[in-house]
Amino acid sequence: MTDQVTPSMPRINEPAPAFKAKTTHGERSLDDYKGKWLVLFSHPADFTPVCTTEFMGFAKAADRFKALNCELLGLSIDSVHSHIAWMRSIEEKFGVEIPFPIIDDLSMNVAKAFGMIHPGASDTSAVRATFIIDPEGIVRAMVYYPMSNGRSVDEFVRLLTALQTSDANKVATPENWQPGEPVIVLPPATAEAARARKDEGYDYTDWYFSKKTL
Repeated sequence: MTDQVTPSMPRINEPAPAFKAKTTHGERSLDDYKGKWLVLFSHPADFTPVCTTEFMGFAKAADRFKALNCELLGLSIDSVHSHIAWMRSIEEKFGVEIPFPIIDDLSMNVAKAFGMIHPGASDTSAVRATFIIDPEGIVRAMVYYPMSNGRSVDEFVRLLTALQTSDANKVATPENWQPGEPVIVLPPATAEAARARKDEGYDYTDWYFSKKTL
């Protein structure tokens, strides 16, 4: 019986793995995104239909991400030349220009550092992984999808907005929260604070569950 090597895996609220890689927009490193949010997303391969729909979805939402001080960065385990050919095909066949860089990761160095290679799915392809990294280079969210099913780009816009709202206001957000809806007040940390919560002016349900409108 041979020992299986467990792939590395970033952790939420810890620094994202540093990288430097060739992309369709020249060399990029994690340090290039300091001061901005980054959505890093991987694909199994170029010229695959589900990936093509996702690329078009991210491209159409690029301005929404930019308005949130967020850059987009794609990755698949193909060469820059393959990426360029795929981008040109998408623009020619679907009328959608891809505005964000795509990492050339033939070495699989970036994919392995971010835990994008799942041997049970494929030995040489990156699964559909998405990482939201904050302006300090900290991983704030990770989402994995199977090879067969595409992501919801709208959900990543929503999640990014929710993360920024939580950071700015020291609150949490409920299931499927949308901007403008009430947020969850963080639960009190002491018995005395729990007793006082009812009279603090929030939309009170119980000591651990209160909402407010920003």
